[in-house]
Amino acid sequence: MADPAGRAECVIWFRRDLRLADQAAVQAAVAGGRRVVGLFVLEAPAGPWAPGAASRWWLHHSLAALAGALAARGGTLVLRRGAPAAIVPALAAEVGATAVHALEGFEPHEQASQRAVAAALAERGVALLLHPGALLTDPRRLRTQSGGAFSVYTPFARAAFASLPPLPDVPAPRRVPAPERPPPSEPLESWALLPRRPDWSGGLRAAWTPGEAGAAARLSAFLAGALARYGAQRDVPGAAGTSRLSPHLHWGEISPRQVWNAAAASGAGAGLASFQRELLWREFSAYLLFHHPDLPERPLRPEFASFPWVEERSGLAAWRHGRTGVPIVDAGMRELWQSGWMHNRVRMIVASYLVKHLLVPWQEGEAWFWDTLVDADLAANAASWQWVAGCGADAAPYFRIFNPVLQGRKFDPDGAYVRRFVPELAALPDALLHAPWEAPPLALAEAGVRLGGSYPRPLIDLAAGRARALASFASLSGSDA
Repeated sequence: MADPAGRAECVIWFRRDLRLADQAAVQAAVAGGRRVVGLFVLEAPAGPWAPGAASRWWLHHSLAALAGALAARGGTLVLRRGAPAAIVPALAAEVGATAVHALEGFEPHEQASQRAVAAALAERGVALLLHPGALLTDPRRLRTQSGGAFSVYTPFARAAFASLPPLPDVPAPRRVPAPERPPPSEPLESWALLPRRPDWSGGLRAAWTPGEAGAAARLSAFLAGALARYGAQRDVPGAAGTSRLSPHLHWGEISPRQVWNAAAASGAGAGLASFQRELLWREFSAYLLFHHPDLPERPLRPEFASFPWVEERSGLAAWRHGRTGVPIVDAGMRELWQSGWMHNRVRMIVASYLVKHLLVPWQEGEAWFWDTLVDADLAANAASWQWVAGCGADAAPYFRIFNPVLQGRKFDPDGAYVRRFVPELAALPDALLHAPWEAPPLALAEAGVRLGGSYPRPLIDLAAGRARALASFASLSGSDA
């Protein structure tokens, strides 16, 4: 029998919803002043697509922030490691809870975990109560006119926009009462989530503030500044033109409804419509993963299963470390390594270069992003890599191959972005910065650039790489070639 002083009527099972505001599971659990226990389970052994290194860093600090926010309201967060189907029922029995509340997750592993936990709880007479709030939409309910699942973004976005109920977000509860004697918790430090390379984590610390308060501050800054110019500046990597809310959204430190409502109330004009389209792309990615659970591993277009990729490791290694010899590509990969994030336009450029110019399988790039991005989101990562590779939903025509030099000159015309992350090229004039191999020897010498020395020569001639990619795409059975 549970200790009466340690009893709680409900357990809140936190997962990727590490917030108290606009959190339906928290609201339902504390209704009527009930005593509750918050629980986070670190799966051991780790399930498929367990968080990568950057995500583990973020998770450590986000859990610390959530524990502090709960403690400030009289609550407690219990950390346990193991299988959720064993840990959640065990804690419910330990505190005498009759219900477990959680936000419903829609990733394949989340769905399987929910079913396993619900079954294990039912054996003890305890209910698992799932609440909406992880997404703006429910992927089970949005359907085409013929009743099928959407496979193209534009009609999906139109249907999603029409389905959004005008619901206000709900503030955090003032009190989250906990038992007098909360159950024991594993020390967060014992989970060893932080990376062993302090130089890398130092860059993350300088760039980010994980947690609900950090998310709210990031949203406020975006609303006050970049949102009004979002449509014009979102593609300019040298400008602070994006929200940088993606890691906060991924870990649920802020809800998509909070972001949507705050942006809609801002009066931002043209920037608002462009930003809302990006929020709906996030919804579309989650929708695709729900309806295609193997999206992270297998191409949506089946003919791509036989695509003639080039399994060449040196090009992949150079790409990972920003040593391809293509400045805009190298700048993006170095931004990723230094800050755990990369500008969205540059993500498309570096992805296209990897899968089309180098013909490296898109899954390799997806895996690297998964390990190094603080906003590594299974659905968005998989859907975006498949989009660039041409094998996913809304796939661009096979012949659409980003020219990284033209992309750099168009979106980084003054070279601010490249000069920041590739400082060895900083002294080159704007006209030569994005293609230093075209620079006259005198210009290189005056800028202190030695190709093949201080900065690498390109891995591949861009025109030759494009021609090879076109030939490879044309060889596919059923391609548009």
